[in-house]
Amino acid sequence: MPTSYDAIVIGGGPGGYSAAIRLGQLGKKVLCVEQERLGGVCLNWGCMPSKALLHVGEVITQAKELEQMGVTFGAPKLDLATLNKWKAKMIDDLVGGIGSLYKSNKVESVFGVAEIVDKSTVKVAKTEGGSETFTCASLIIASGSEPIPLPNMERNGKTILNSDDAVSLTDLPKTILILGAGVIGLEFATIYRRLGADVTVVEMMDRALGDTDLEISQTLLRSLKKQGINIYLKTKCASVEVRGSKVSAKLEGELTETREFDKVLVAVGRRPRTPKGVDKLGIKMERGFIGVDLRRMTNVASVYAVGDCAGGPLLAHKAMKEGVVAAEVIAGLPSAYDPMAVPNCVYTDPQVATAGLSEEQAKAAGHEISIGKFRLTALGRARTVGVTDGMVKIVGDKKTDLVLGIHAVSPMAEAMIGEAVIAIEMGATVEDIGLSIHAHPTFGESIMEAAEALHGKAIHIVNTKTG
Repeated sequence: MPTSYDAIVIGGGPGGYSAAIRLGQLGKKVLCVEQERLGGVCLNWGCMPSKALLHVGEVITQAKELEQMGVTFGAPKLDLATLNKWKAKMIDDLVGGIGSLYKSNKVESVFGVAEIVDKSTVKVAKTEGGSETFTCASLIIASGSEPIPLPNMERNGKTILNSDDAVSLTDLPKTILILGAGVIGLEFATIYRRLGADVTVVEMMDRALGDTDLEISQTLLRSLKKQGINIYLKTKCASVEVRGSKVSAKLEGELTETREFDKVLVAVGRRPRTPKGVDKLGIKMERGFIGVDLRRMTNVASVYAVGDCAGGPLLAHKAMKEGVVAAEVIAGLPSAYDPMAVPNCVYTDPQVATAGLSEEQAKAAGHEISIGKFRLTALGRARTVGVTDGMVKIVGDKKTDLVLGIHAVSPMAEAMIGEAVIAIEMGATVEDIGLSIHAHPTFGESIMEAAEALHGKAIHIVNTKTG
């Protein structure tokens, strides 16, 4: 007889492991099936290794920039073997941490490829060999996403890369072409530029960062271009040809020419990944994503989906929240997921962090809006570290003064955006933020200044009437 569980979770990434741990906390017997390593893409090939590389590049850059402040160092030397060893240990420690949490919460795991037989039966082709069938009362699909490939640009892991390859630096390219000016593309542009490469980014759309507030994305692009990153919008890569250790790329658009690069990184986005057999369940699909309600339930009773496979935004913290919600619903708790704001962070230099509606989205939704802006050139804390590029922008409802969105291009933006999420979720007004004393000197006080600017009360800038 197959081993039976209260719930089986397919996928051990942020959504899957959060669901499994919460189920264990609630006293449920749970099994997590993971194809590769616990932590999924985020811990192993995405969020964590890329941020580690960004940190290394940041230190190298800061060492050079400190010369103007009277501090000099010898030229930085990068030992890739040592860096990769350190990065691998960091990842192993995080993955091991999840394993320890599984053990503490009595979560069982099996490694292999899951196949859904029916809504209560999962067959696993085990990594160690052989197969085993398990049954469950509830099934959570948390199978994640994968990089979108481009036709005629087949990944080889050496000269034509995807984001999984790009975090494993076996050698540093002198020149790299990045296809896509979204979050992934611009973060890797920052990494490779900081490490000394000549970086070219091409984007088919007329803007970067998708539906991020247009003024915010334009502010970031100006800063990236100042750093020597070549960015061309309304430009496509028509074809590539691998010639030995080089890649010849034919570019068309704002930049029209054929140019040779050491590497090409395809970073045009990610697509949902679903387990084998999901089509047998009769689940409603939406553009390749699994359709779910606010409780993360599909249209098939006892089947749930969380994370990237269940729709955007494709963010680890969103997946974690959804995993917890699904687990609590299975346990009979009154849980649901319907946030007004999901924060998004881009770890470029400077960072971008956003929550809520952009100016364009707020207008499209029918709001009559007011805008408050505060540029970092007037922020004392920014000046202490030699930063002048960047801004905070608040979008408010003109009639109610409710905060609709907060957007930042700034160092420490990742740490600042939590205030925006709380303000939007709690229904704070722009005045509430302006009346709240923020510590000085900090980057965070730029949010208060932007709020005051919206009402013409900012102290450290000349107030101008905004829309």
